Amino acid sequence: MKYIKWFKELGINDVDEVGGKNASLGEMYNHLTPLGINVPNGFSVTATAYKYYLDANNLTDKLSKLFENFNPNDIEQLKIVGKSARDMIMQAKIPNDLKEEILKGYKELQKEYGDLSLAVRSSATAEDSPTASFAGQNETYLNIKGEDNLLWAYKMCLASNFTDRSISYKYTHNFDPMKVYLSAVIMKMVRSDKASSGVMFSIDTESGFRDVVFINSAWGLGENVVQGTINPDAFYIHKPTYKKGNKAVLKRKLGDKHLTMIFSQDKEMANLAEQFTKNIPTPIEKKMKFSINDDEVLTLAGWAMQIEEHYTKTRGIYTPMDMEWAKDGDDGKLYMVQARPETVHSQENQTNLEIYKLLEKSKVILTGNAVGEKIGAGKVKILKSMAESDKFNEGDVLVAHTTSPDWEPVMKKASAIITETGGRTCHAAIVSRELGKPAIVGVKNATLILKENQEVTVSCAEGEIGKVYQGILKYEIEKTDISKLPRPKTQIMMNLGNPEIAFSLAKLPVDGIGLARMEFIINNYIKAHPMAIKHPEMLSESERALIDELAFPYNGNSEEFFIKTLSEGVATIASSVYPKKCVVRMSDFKSNEYANLLGGRHFEPIEDNPMIGFRGAARYAHPSYKEGFELECQAMKRAIFEMGFDNIVLMIPFCRRIDEAKRVKEVMNANGLGNITTYMMCEIPNNVILIDKFLEVFDGISIGTNDLTQLTLGVDRDSQIVAFDYDERDEGVKAMVKMAVEGAKRNNKYSGLCGQAPSDYPEFAEFLVNIGIESMSLNPDSVLKTIKDIAQMEKQV
Repeated sequence: MKYIKWFKELGINDVDEVGGKNASLGEMYNHLTPLGINVPNGFSVTATAYKYYLDANNLTDKLSKLFENFNPNDIEQLKIVGKSARDMIMQAKIPNDLKEEILKGYKELQKEYGDLSLAVRSSATAEDSPTASFAGQNETYLNIKGEDNLLWAYKMCLASNFTDRSISYKYTHNFDPMKVYLSAVIMKMVRSDKASSGVMFSIDTESGFRDVVFINSAWGLGENVVQGTINPDAFYIHKPTYKKGNKAVLKRKLGDKHLTMIFSQDKEMANLAEQFTKNIPTPIEKKMKFSINDDEVLTLAGWAMQIEEHYTKTRGIYTPMDMEWAKDGDDGKLYMVQARPETVHSQENQTNLEIYKLLEKSKVILTGNAVGEKIGAGKVKILKSMAESDKFNEGDVLVAHTTSPDWEPVMKKASAIITETGGRTCHAAIVSRELGKPAIVGVKNATLILKENQEVTVSCAEGEIGKVYQGILKYEIEKTDISKLPRPKTQIMMNLGNPEIAFSLAKLPVDGIGLARMEFIINNYIKAHPMAIKHPEMLSESERALIDELAFPYNGNSEEFFIKTLSEGVATIASSVYPKKCVVRMSDFKSNEYANLLGGRHFEPIEDNPMIGFRGAARYAHPSYKEGFELECQAMKRAIFEMGFDNIVLMIPFCRRIDEAKRVKEVMNANGLGNITTYMMCEIPNNVILIDKFLEVFDGISIGTNDLTQLTLGVDRDSQIVAFDYDERDEGVKAMVKMAVEGAKRNNKYSGLCGQAPSDYPEFAEFLVNIGIESMSLNPDSVLKTIKDIAQMEKQV
């Protein structure tokens, strides 16, 4: 055949003839189906066929003339040229010999699959290159049945080579629109309309963290995920632990999935392009459940790793991948339907660290899913459609219900982008990353709450949650070449409690995490008191209903919800430094803070001074909280043994007495944590005085300067009136720190310090270097400066 090639005839070296999508499908079909990866069969209508179509209809010269003296930044001219080009192609006829080959290929697929519907997809010859994905720039048509519909869909794909967005994208990425040829994919349609589908990346899309696979999923056909019309479910899987046999979901987030795209049976619709699919509201019970189960998540993650490894080996360079998948509701199987190189983080210099930091804060107006890690600011321009694009100026903040790739000409002029719908893997998010623009997607009611010409700052530099601040705020960009940083002998670790920022901090050159706090995870993700989980009979009806809602995605099992949520939050933090050490402090809420959790008021005492009250180790073996601590232990057991994070070290806070330490260890032993390395938070003078006895129970110490200072000096650190007396540099405090470090050395045990003092006071850091502490754990914003300072101090010592 002259004009079509089957997947079995194609590989990644055939991009010039069949485009990126076809070449990649052929590569997977030939090399990865033997490894168990399912790829539906199909064929390509080649670039040769495209050129033949233009030549047979005398269109090549006519189209070329449209682009003489063309200014891609003139949006009105872009609209006129784009429409003219598309009209020329649609009014032309498919040559008979080309038509016969396409229909013959269709009959062959019918022989293989029986009564099937087709996916007809565009595949441009510049598409899916390492520097430009062409994501969403050309059209796809789903549920195509019948010869006439197939031929119409083929012509529509050819015409989509000249959509306004595609033309603009080509000029942005320095492609001549007349030298990018259009091939078409014609393949078996996976019946995900009866199941679920989505996209996945073999890298974190925002931070570029290489150790995870990121999967988005929703009910029905995948166009809603790709186009950003819904907020999908999200899953992360950690590659290193998966590969050593610990196959578990690292992290998950339930999306609203408010629409489900299915096949349409309505043939009376006016627009032919809309005849084949339609959106319906997702039933509430499906909105509140994950759209794929853990086994399916793990299967997809394994495929993503195999695909990444294959492309990396084939291309001879590390190649993270951007992929699309679908589950067939008829046969229950998962299928890969696209794979292409990721085009943003794969191009980055891994030694250049660029950190955006807000220098001031204001009122947070709105939040959503952050795309990228940058900050932008400007005047709000609310666009309902591209028809309003003439009001948009360079540096404005684009606000819209959705920003499909059609909007690329406006997007590249924006300082930042805000949309009401979409997830991090939609086409608009991909284009935003390629353009280097900060974007926040899934911001509910943004077009109603924000006002035209209102000044705002859009921050994607604070983790997964993007924030829209009131006013134009000052920010800075800190640039560091990590390869040129000194590496001090003293270990520099970081403090971290928020899993949402873990991947973005993974690039910091630290020796591990010296303090991972559980409290953020419990407060922000679990929201319920651990004892309320154990004793729902103590709760009001409304409190039980709220916990039931939280547990609904876990088949209503509230204990499973608690254990999985806590273990996955802690494991996410541990993954960012794996296999380096991650010291996890068991929960250290005060009684008044516990009481603020859902159901907490039923289980907490009212104390005059919670700071030195019922907190830390005192709770863990106490009848009032022992069952809650057992839930924490089960979560840590899952994170360490089932999920494979053997870099986790547990730490017990506020342990007052030796007997208390032993009781806590007994409870840990009873819950399967007897052989886990366990440190004590050294923050009470008695910990220092009896350091040798405490270290008979624990494997090391981490000095908490905040509480050790307040208890040594007798200063309530929450009291403003005596704040002037609170100083970690006091000679008495330093004496306590020195005694603790010497005690650890004497017992051949680990010693570290977690607190802000070393970064706030260079002289305190120098004191720690002089006494030979093993590690200092700092807040992330202090790490780079402190590494330089400590290295210099060690030279002088």
